[in-house]
Amino acid sequence: MNIISITIMFFAVNILFALDNQRIETPKYNMIFKTGRFEIRYYESMILATTAVKASYREATYTGFKRIAQFIFGKNSANLAIAMTAPVMTTLEEQEHYQSYKISFVMPKEFTIKSLPKPLSEDIEVRSENLGLTAVINFGGWATDNRVKYLTRKLKKFIETKNYKIIDPAIVAQYNSPWAIPPFRHNEIIIKIKERKAR
Repeated sequence: MNIISITIMFFAVNILFALDNQRIETPKYNMIFKTGRFEIRYYESMILATTAVKASYREATYTGFKRIAQFIFGKNSANLAIAMTAPVMTTLEEQEHYQSYKISFVMPKEFTIKSLPKPLSEDIEVRSENLGLTAVINFGGWATDNRVKYLTRKLKKFIETKNYKIIDPAIVAQYNSPWAIPPFRHNEIIIKIKERKAR
């Protein structure tokens, strides 16, 4: 097989991953406003499986993903395989002397808190989350620590110009499989907000 054939096959595989990602269940929201890469959305409530990791951004994302992947692949009270959804969410909790990240998978809408199998690991918490009103910036490529910090600053400036107030830490939302290459990747930074009172 020559280099051209290998290249065509490589891109074909990634296109299939991109198309498959479009069929994966994602959280429901209403679009309030959009300009360029920025959006204001209102999310419906969702159920999250969450784990907290104290480590670097990259290590925390990897460790958290592995923990919750084991839960949905059957390491739960029902030995049940739970469908993968998107995105994988990483929330930064800034502390004085360290950084702690919360990694979350959105659970399929077919489940309620009561019907969802219980995690066997004490490191995983299942909870209901109501993001409600949010500001979002979309971006492609890899969601590296430096890119996330840079784009979070841009999103915060956008929030300020639109007269909203930030009420929760930023969430990094990654929609693609680890095998998807940068041109096919879709990421977002999501920040929960509320309207400022008129003076």
